[in-house]
Amino acid sequence: MASSFIHEPHGSRLHMIRRHIAFLIATGILFISWSSSALSQNGGCSKTVYLTFDTGNMSVAQTVADILNRQKVRATFFLANEKTFRGDYALDDSWKTYWQERVREGHHFGSHTFDHDYFVKNGPSNQVFIKPQFGPKAGMTVLENEATFCRQIRKVDERFIQLTGQPIQKIWRAPGGKTSPRLINMGNECGYHHTSWTSAGFLGDELNSKTYPNALLLEKASREIQDGDITMAHLGIWSRKDPWAPEVLEPLIVNLKSRGFCFATLPKTGTPEAH
Repeated sequence: MASSFIHEPHGSRLHMIRRHIAFLIATGILFISWSSSALSQNGGCSKTVYLTFDTGNMSVAQTVADILNRQKVRATFFLANEKTFRGDYALDDSWKTYWQERVREGHHFGSHTFDHDYFVKNGPSNQVFIKPQFGPKAGMTVLENEATFCRQIRKVDERFIQLTGQPIQKIWRAPGGKTSPRLINMGNECGYHHTSWTSAGFLGDELNSKTYPNALLLEKASREIQDGDITMAHLGIWSRKDPWAPEVLEPLIVNLKSRGFCFATLPKTGTPEAH
């Protein structure tokens, strides 16, 4: 075979076919590696989903980061200075490298209020009752006006700049999703747009793992998430025995990709990434 190939006329049809096949083989692998996102955008990527994570206890923070990297997906993280499984806090210097790495990877970030402040109810004179989970007033119900509540949102931004040199996006999320029009307007006046999650985007990682096992949560989310949905899970949660992220996050991303989803960061601007 080798000798017959060598002695073929240079312009023969067989020789040209072989050269063309060799070219396709040589370039096809490279094409697949760098243009899969373009193929997905033009072919299979017809819907968008926004993955978001609240800090929580940070016990699966590295697992989440590794999965997002492996799947080449960017997400949006909503940050509060919550106590972590290590006994420190999510915005301590001990987490500086973690957040710097997420910035380099191109993820987005929002405020979850510095002390993880739960809205209780509207108060008098355009004020609100808030119950911080952490910080010097943890567990107390306090009355805050626009300026004091704004400081809770903005303090995350200021601390993130200290840790990473970069500001967060001008978005915030109320702990527990508890809000009122007055509270949302306070955030708007502070310059931060409130961003919750959609019904189908509630991924259930804080639910009882016996009642809502990981397999059930995976099947439900894989089936119900629709175009434009915003998901919500945590980087660790105290209330669940069987961690959600190690078993659910990666197969969920794979399932959504197979349904034609691409992934984008918040706020909802620009063209979503296709992976």
